[in-house]
Amino acid sequence: MNARRYFGWAGATALAGFLVAGCSPLDYYAQAAQGQLSLLSDARPIDDWLADPAVSAKLRAKLVKVKQIRHFAARELGLPDNRSYTSYADLKRPFVLWNVVATEELSLEPRRWCFPVAGCVTYRGYYSKADAQDYANGLRREGLDVQVAGVPAYSTLGWFNDPVLSTFIQYPDGELARLVFHELAHQVVYVKDDTQFNESFATAVEEAGVERWLLAQGDPSLRQKYVEYERRKDDFLNLLIKYRRALELNYLQPISTGSKRQHKVEIFRQLKDEYQVLKMSWGGYPGYDRWFAEPLTNAHLSSVATYHDFVPAFQVLLAQQQSLAGFYTEVGRLAALDQTARHQQLTLLGQLAKPAQQSTSVVLPRGR
Repeated sequence: MNARRYFGWAGATALAGFLVAGCSPLDYYAQAAQGQLSLLSDARPIDDWLADPAVSAKLRAKLVKVKQIRHFAARELGLPDNRSYTSYADLKRPFVLWNVVATEELSLEPRRWCFPVAGCVTYRGYYSKADAQDYANGLRREGLDVQVAGVPAYSTLGWFNDPVLSTFIQYPDGELARLVFHELAHQVVYVKDDTQFNESFATAVEEAGVERWLLAQGDPSLRQKYVEYERRKDDFLNLLIKYRRALELNYLQPISTGSKRQHKVEIFRQLKDEYQVLKMSWGGYPGYDRWFAEPLTNAHLSSVATYHDFVPAFQVLLAQQQSLAGFYTEVGRLAALDQTARHQQLTLLGQLAKPAQQSTSVVLPRGR
């Protein structure tokens, strides 16, 4: 299994609250609609910001870079040439919204919330961290494992003109390009109720796009910084995959519930210990420390596979088509299939990819 990005706070896609409807409480609609409208009202065209003498040199340079990335996305990658990412909003908060993810105590299967446009997704988004925490606390009282994760960006799938946000504008240039390519890819193809397909496709597009973008920049230093950043991501994701598998094995064991609970505690302890070793190998790089901000739960690991499981399959498909235009056409064909057939074809394509080498060994305590 290839190691790809997963973490919401590193560029994950969350669907805007305005898309939701159904049986959720009215106050959820209110915060979602207010949050989305406030975001749009705060956005001004990037050219207006560049014309403002009060804008700092640092922000000005980043906005110019976004314009270049946006132009590259349309011209070289065939991504939508619309008004998305042509405006900028300063939100004055660290994340645009916070996602709540929940699982049962002894399961990695995330709870799903179903909405008419976005379909069924494995998170529930709030524009206020306090509101997200309040909802999360209610789920915890039900006995569920819960994670509240900040999200720097999301896609409205072309329903609105998504702005560039202060929550990610200061990312390194390579990461900034990656995020824009990823979010625009969701406007090319999006399948209701198939997050695994959607995120793997967008991740494959972002990776192909960044590779082309870095080549066009002709800057070895920029490429090296991006390679180092990606290596740390892959290292960390492989670590999470390893411990997710350990938890899956634990929950499948024919042992008592009490023993499974004890093993779960030990597995998370091992995860934290091994992360400290990994962090030392990065020279103390602290970029993933915030992932451990809350006590670790199944919810932290429940979506690890979502962003990368089918990425190798999409990479094979892109290589077969030899052009992004042909690739998008074939992905559209897959999107038109029912989910079972779609996943079967992607699984077959994935078997043509080179298997990633990674350690999966975790010591489990003995059951009683």
